Amino acid sequence: MTDVKAGVEYKINIDGNSFLLDSKKFQLLEYILDTGSLTAAAKSINVSYRTALNYIEKIESTLNVKIVNTTKGGKGGGGGTSLTEEGYSILKECKKINAIMELHKDVNEIESEIVDIDEAKGVMTIKMHDFKIKAPLNRNYEVGDKLLALISYDNIFLMVEPQTSSIRNILKGQIVEMKLENEVIRVRIDVGGINIYSDITVSAEKELNLNIGKEIYVGFKAMSVATLKL
Repeated sequence: MTDVKAGVEYKINIDGNSFLLDSKKFQLLEYILDTGSLTAAAKSINVSYRTALNYIEKIESTLNVKIVNTTKGGKGGGGGTSLTEEGYSILKECKKINAIMELHKDVNEIESEIVDIDEAKGVMTIKMHDFKIKAPLNRNYEVGDKLLALISYDNIFLMVEPQTSSIRNILKGQIVEMKLENEVIRVRIDVGGINIYSDITVSAEKELNLNIGKEIYVGFKAMSVATLKL
């Protein structure tokens, strides 16, 4: 069973209809898939059968799709509940989001907007406050879409001087905080009013002669940027 933190919400979009699926409803769909029973699924998430049914009806009416199929048993019972193709697609999309979150536990989350798409190169330009960066193109996105850009702390490189390399994004900032955590130094850099964090080794910190207030260049590859549509 997927480990999901309470309070997590998944924005599901189907044919122009959207629904915020919270962790409880996500787990309900997971247990329906695993048990084939709405009753057992409801018990697993500690809600009544009626509450679980209301969850399903709310999702279906909002998204205007059927997400579960219910079969009635004969005299001996044996009925069950299963996910429809749409219901399974919703569950799969939530699991994808969980996988991204798991891979990027320590991640910079920056709200941004697509301002340009280069299909030939397979990249898009996204704007964050007063600066722009390159990210891998998602062909389901369009110019003007609002995104959440995710960049792992350990994918951020720090440089005293900008260098020409495979790094596609280089931004100038100022160090505002440094903390030693588990033999790794977490550096917080103010880049145009946005905080960007980088995890570096103690030896790298000494080599770069870092200190609070120092101007520094932040670099990261375009492929290091994951995006979620808001």
